[in-house]
Amino acid sequence: MNQKTSASAAPLKNIFSIKTIALIGVMAAITFTVTYFRFPLMGSKVHFANAFCLLSGMLLGPIPGGLAAGLGSAIYDAFAGYDFINVLITFVSKFAMAWLCGLLVRIGDPEKRHHPVRTVLACLSGALFYVFLYMLKTYIYQRFVYDIPLGEALWATMLSKLIPSLINAAVAVIAAPILWHPILPALRAAGVVLKDEA
Repeated sequence: MNQKTSASAAPLKNIFSIKTIALIGVMAAITFTVTYFRFPLMGSKVHFANAFCLLSGMLLGPIPGGLAAGLGSAIYDAFAGYDFINVLITFVSKFAMAWLCGLLVRIGDPEKRHHPVRTVLACLSGALFYVFLYMLKTYIYQRFVYDIPLGEALWATMLSKLIPSLINAAVAVIAAPILWHPILPALRAAGVVLKDEA
């Protein structure tokens, strides 16, 4: 392996160290488990899984956090009996939510990374991005898969999905920063997460 190849492989080794892979597994398992604790609301379900997706992005970074969020949520959908396309869509959308949140938290001055305003804005951006993707999926399925014509029936269905999605987003944006600020120092004290990692 030449020097150029070694240099390009180094960032991947840093991102996917054994410790990081283990943390991805832990956060994916937590996300999977938390998704079971949900209650129905207006044709959808409200839960805390999105909060742990955002938390994964903040703790692990954009790519590892995205993988944890996507895998945990996709495995839940697979166990729930959803088809491959829905499982794949879940993986991509949950990955995107955690990825964006983790990316925004790490942009700029590292000393201001844990400022509450930055944390909330990063979580809000990630949660709303997921709502957008979920509503886009809902529209495509309702319009082109189920062949529902444009009209009141379609928009009523969209609204019935949007309201719980926004509630889930609000819950996630509130819960994720509340969880992150006490969890991060504890993980640092235990040596699980280094200061320059989160």
